Amino acid sequence: MRAVLQRVDGARVEVEGEVVGAVEGEGLLALVGVAHDDGPEQVATIARKICELRILEGERSVLDAGAQVLVVSQFTLYGDARKGRRPSWSGAAPGHVAEPLVEQVVEAIRARGVTVATGRFGAMMQVGLVNDGPFTLLVEA
Repeated sequence: MRAVLQRVDGARVEVEGEVVGAVEGEGLLALVGVAHDDGPEQVATIARKICELRILEGERSVLDAGAQVLVVSQFTLYGDARKGRRPSWSGAAPGHVAEPLVEQVVEAIRARGVTVATGRFGAMMQVGLVNDGPFTLLVEA
């Protein structure tokens, strides 16, 4: 499992012109990708990192700051462009495997008392954000 964490000052995701998830002010946008062999251990690790990494202003975590998180599923995090001109997506888990694991990440973050907004799994989404810093980090479990 991989997550690209972006420190944001507001972020939102739209599907067909409708805002389906948003965070206001300081928080994180977490783009989450799932591999074939991911399971509960990877879910727990990614959720813990999202909540506890001290990457917000003043070396605070989401938990320290009471910040919100926007989680967006992104299978393209497992794209492989080392050969040719067309990426391979074979490293990404299929939707029926990935969707419940992304939802488990969301629930694990919520279980820690964090407000979580989400995109819509499998939809064509438009994600807008103000990257604060800019600050972007890749986390793998």
